[in-house]
This record gives sequence, structure tokens and C-alpha cells, in this order.
Amino acid sequence: MHVKVLFFGMLKDLVGRSEDRLEVGEGVRLAAVFDHYARRFPRLQEMASSIVLARNQEFSTPEASVAEGDEIAFLPPVSGGSSAGLEAEHEDELGNYFAITRSPLDPRPLTQRLARGSDGAIVTFEGTTRDHSSGRATCYLEYECYIPLALKKMREIGAELVSSHPIRRIGIIHRLGRLEIGEASVIIVVTSEHRRPAFEASREAIDRLKRLVPIWKKEYFTDGEVWVEGQWDEAVPRLEGSPRCSG
Repeated sequence: MHVKVLFFGMLKDLVGRSEDRLEVGEGVRLAAVFDHYARRFPRLQEMASSIVLARNQEFSTPEASVAEGDEIAFLPPVSGGSSAGLEAEHEDELGNYFAITRSPLDPRPLTQRLARGSDGAIVTFEGTTRDHSSGRATCYLEYECYIPLALKKMREIGAELVSSHPIRRIGIIHRLGRLEIGEASVIIVVTSEHRRPAFEASREAIDRLKRLVPIWKKEYFTDGEVWVEGQWDEAVPRLEGSPRCSG
């Protein structure tokens, strides 16, 4: 069987490629695919406790079986995501909107898209690029992401917030590529009848996005660059602590 293996963020730099084709035997599990690359790149094994595996654009446990033609992704801890343009978008039947783009972000079109006359509150959050990090002057940032899974998780977050908070609509747009100082990397707009639910949903949206959506950030300084290592949500399956199978 043959599978496609994708590497993102710092893992892409570690193995020296963003994609690989791998031949595997029948009955092989995801853990064995990871072990194959960990033997070649020992640093992967050292990072196992923070790496998440995905199979066919869904988070997956190491014991999941692999099938012919599967797309397998190795995902480092999230840190939040060139030619200009929209990469992916989705608008659901309730009017909630989610998108990933390489174009500069402006909250006004998203606000106009979501707002209705019955809304008493519209809360907008913008995450912008700082000029410093850990005492070092930042020159610019670059974002990349696993686009299909990222959009799917953004949609799930939005749907769960609409069902758990008394809000009307939510929109989330994340930018990819190079961002200069002061530019927005993400905008979130929440509409509701009253202000408190909109504020609460907006805060929860960015907190969950940074733990669940596979988007990675690299910071560039005058003396080098570094991938920003964040942290996965506790609900996301990990390599460490799961049954391991070799083959």
C-alpha cells in the first residue's frame, strides 16, 4: 500500500520536506508510520509527546489502521495559518462564516456580512503582529496551516459556540503567509442581542482556535527565525500515552 505523509511547521524543517510518499504493509497502524520517520529523524521521537497525527483530515489515535491512499499528517503544537487570495471558505445555513486567506484582513466586510438589524451587540477581535517576542525584536511573521482540517475545526468551533451561547452568528477568518508588524493574522466577529454573550463567545473562540486549529507561526528576527511552539487542547489524541504498535 502507498500513503501520502505531510509535515507541517517545525516538523517540515526537521525532516527537510513538506510531503513524502511511503509504502507500507497491510494492517499497519499510524504509530508504525510515525516510528518509521522517528528512526530516520530521532528528534521526532523526542517531540512525540507534543505531536498529533491526522488521517484523512481528521485527528486520529496512533492505533488507527492505515489504508491504501490515506493522507497522513504529522502536526506539531499549534501556535495560533505567496500569492494573494482566498484559500478556503464556508458559510453555513445560519449565516456563520469561516475562511482561510492570504489576503490582508479587514473586519468591516465580515461585520457587514454577519450583522442584522435585530443585533444589539457586535464584538470584533483582531489578533495583530507584535514587534517583539521574548525580548527580541520581530521583523515579520509567517503562518502556514493544514487547510482542509483547519477549516473543518473552525466550523466545528463556530457551531459549538452558537449552540452553547445565546449569540446570533459568528465569523472567523485566519490569514496565511507573510505578515508585517501591525497586520492582523485573525479576525473574529460575533453578533448577539446582548453584549455579554458576544464578548464571552469571542474570547472562547480565539482560545479554542489556538488549541484546536492546525495553524503554525514562524517568527523572523534580525538574527534568525523560530517556529512558535504552542499547546494542543487536552481532547486532541497524542502519541505519548497511547498504545504503540510497530510494523
